[in-house]
Amino acid sequence: MSETPVPVARTVADLRRRVARWHAAGERVGLVPTMGALHRGHLALVAAAQAQCRRVAVSIFVNPRQFGAGEDLAAYPRPERDDLAQLAAARVDLAFVPPAAEIYPDGFATTVSLAGPALGLESDHRPGHFDGVATVVAKLFVQAAPDAAFFGEKDYQQLLVVRRLVRDLDLPVEIVGVPTVREPDGLALSSRNAYLSAAERQVAPRLHQVMRSAADAMRGGAAFVPTLERAKAALAEAGFAVDYLALRDAATLAPLAGIAHRPARLLAAARLGRTRLIDNIAVAPAE
Repeated sequence: MSETPVPVARTVADLRRRVARWHAAGERVGLVPTMGALHRGHLALVAAAQAQCRRVAVSIFVNPRQFGAGEDLAAYPRPERDDLAQLAAARVDLAFVPPAAEIYPDGFATTVSLAGPALGLESDHRPGHFDGVATVVAKLFVQAAPDAAFFGEKDYQQLLVVRRLVRDLDLPVEIVGVPTVREPDGLALSSRNAYLSAAERQVAPRLHQVMRSAADAMRGGAAFVPTLERAKAALAEAGFAVDYLALRDAATLAPLAGIAHRPARLLAAARLGRTRLIDNIAVAPAE
């Protein structure tokens, strides 16, 4: 038996009408912002939202403002029919699937820009990326008026950027981080994993394996700088071009020289062929 189709809103006005009815009924509304090409990681966000909210909306929008020159905007997968089928099977209450002109109409001239957790790491390699993220997320929050929004920890810097955005602008949205979903071999799920060739897919889990080894070594008292240098060398030997591998404060992303007294996060971005993989793991303070 086929699933009941998920309701779809393609305009902000339609989205607001539907959400207003939910709020009028006293229902808590959750939002899961996505760029589509949905996988089990996205569905974990949906499940987390459904566990905390009476109504759940999922946005699907490939945001052009978070792609830089030469990045994969044109090639980014857009399997809308499959995405909507997955949302129907998950019993999502609404999919918001706007065209670009609905989000950025003619004459659009506003950008939301952050410092703090938006500086460094991704922004060193993707200038303007978080301006695009912050702008579209701010718009989605104003448009959808959710009580809570759900983001994956795989994009850890993005999660902290969104939390900072909400605090700084006094937006009445609870931001909920959801743990990274992985393949059995440790590879973090990502829509861009579809770019990996069969041979690259066999190598890709090495990123997480090397990060785990480095984190374990630092927990065991290994020197911080040599440990990260060895990890970078191991990734290069496996065929990765490393953009960064860095230990940062888990709450602020401030650089750390060790894991002495507060929770840390080990974050990495590396290219394997034409695929850019990112990952991160929590690193507890040293005993």
